[in-house]
Amino acid sequence: MLARELATPIPVVDLDAELFRAARLLTEQQLPGLIVTDDAGRPLGVLPGSQVLGSLLPRYVQEDPCLARVYDEKAADGLCGRLAGFRVRDVMPPKPAELPVVRGDATAVEIAAIMARMHCPLVAVIDGGSMVGAVTAACLLDRIVPAFSPA
Repeated sequence: MLARELATPIPVVDLDAELFRAARLLTEQQLPGLIVTDDAGRPLGVLPGSQVLGSLLPRYVQEDPCLARVYDEKAADGLCGRLAGFRVRDVMPPKPAELPVVRGDATAVEIAAIMARMHCPLVAVIDGGSMVGAVTAACLLDRIVPAFSPA
């Protein structure tokens, strides 16, 4: 299958989008990440859900799993307040040397190679000069991993 056939439309955000809004899009659409675009709608990179999660937690909690254990549910429920006032640009990973973008005629193996090389959960698909959607790792695995029952 080609990228244009695997691509599904997904919401995109720009660098100035509120981080809370981006987090809501991730949860509502059950996406592993979001494509971040420039003003012209061209992909700049991917904001993985793990990066958003990292912005919820203080650095010292991320670095010491024992401290994460002492957070009770009430404290955990308040973590989303840490997103207030932040923009996507504040938590975007550094610009990669390669963008997670493929042409519409890219094969499933080409898409898989980019995802694996970049450790990226989704890849933008450009066809006819514009972004037509993205391919997620889950979608790609569904297409290339045969349905079988292990013996």
